[in-house]
Amino acid sequence: MSYDAAIEWLFSTQMFGIKLGLDGPRELLRRYLAYPPRDTKVIHVAGTNGKGSTCAFIDSVARASGLRTGLFTSPHLIDYRERVQVSGEMISQEDTLRHLMQLRQICEALEHHPTFFEITLALAMKHFAEMNCELIILETGMGGRLDATTAVPADVCVITPIGLDHTQWLGDTIEKIATEKAGIILEKIPVISAPQHPDAAVVIAMTANEKRAPLTVVSNPALGYALSLPGPHQPWNAAAALAALNALGIALRYDSVQHGLANTRWPGRFESLSLAHQSPVILDGAHNPHAAEALVETWKHTHPNEKATLVFSAVSSKDIAGVLELLASIADHIHLCPVKSPRAVPVAELAAALPLGSPHSCHEDFPAAFHAATASHATILICGSLYLVGQARAFLLGGSYQPSIQ
Repeated sequence: MSYDAAIEWLFSTQMFGIKLGLDGPRELLRRYLAYPPRDTKVIHVAGTNGKGSTCAFIDSVARASGLRTGLFTSPHLIDYRERVQVSGEMISQEDTLRHLMQLRQICEALEHHPTFFEITLALAMKHFAEMNCELIILETGMGGRLDATTAVPADVCVITPIGLDHTQWLGDTIEKIATEKAGIILEKIPVISAPQHPDAAVVIAMTANEKRAPLTVVSNPALGYALSLPGPHQPWNAAAALAALNALGIALRYDSVQHGLANTRWPGRFESLSLAHQSPVILDGAHNPHAAEALVETWKHTHPNEKATLVFSAVSSKDIAGVLELLASIADHIHLCPVKSPRAVPVAELAAALPLGSPHSCHEDFPAAFHAATASHATILICGSLYLVGQARAFLLGGSYQPSIQ
């Protein structure tokens, strides 16, 4: 089997959809001998927004402190292998192929076929073990209590800011969603929480108390460091990352922390691209109101007195009107286009979700929207779905885009 054929098989497993529950991933991890070795530490990160940035900060500072790290995140932007990284390097195509061939045999022998996410988690965990990772950082896919990543025993649990998202799966209130996110908390295992909405804070505190898990709520942002990720919210994510590493007992020196925070890379999150003969471009995957609020705040901080030319798209099940209401305040014109996904929202629906009177144009695809946006000569802000960000990044920087719905 070739690498392309293996990836095609893996992506075909998305037909099995999302299955929340731990029995399936536990069985797959068990059969593939993919649980972490005894001496390997695990940090598990859940939350609505800031999960990826926090994971990236943890990974970068840990590497600067001399640790060999395994980083598991989702979704990918361009290349599937972005999801599985060891010390900042994506898993090779050869290793990916080898693991997928072995996992396919196991999957075909199981009564209930594992999902795309479960297979990817097992692949990552086995790869991290083979690469002798000393620290594994796991980002939840969705929720926490029944997310496949919760099948992996953690040494520290982190909960980033909680807001309304994935309400069809996790519940329609902050309290219900917080209950799912707090489900990653384990007996007597340290918990680090970002500052939360009061309803979420109560749930986290009660769960930690019930589990006898020592809870640390981040009370101050990480100031005095040059962070590579822009935005007033990022010092809070960095503070949560440092608290998690401290909870593991890792000795952090100022120079290592400074180097790690200053060299953290997390593409597609207020990422600036400098393209020859083009307007400045910023990519950001703000796909819910809480994230859009952070994006607006970051824009005002980095581009005071300037309006953006927006290129926007979204997938179904999101609060599109809520996101667009916030983004319209920093936009001089909004270019709408569909994203390459079965869950793409038609452009007409996107337009209907705009605040009344918002200047906008509708386009058949991203290239057309981007071409029209360049006519303004203003900074172009490509935002909304992470799938749009991935498609845009591949279009602008080159590369073979691998669209995914998970």
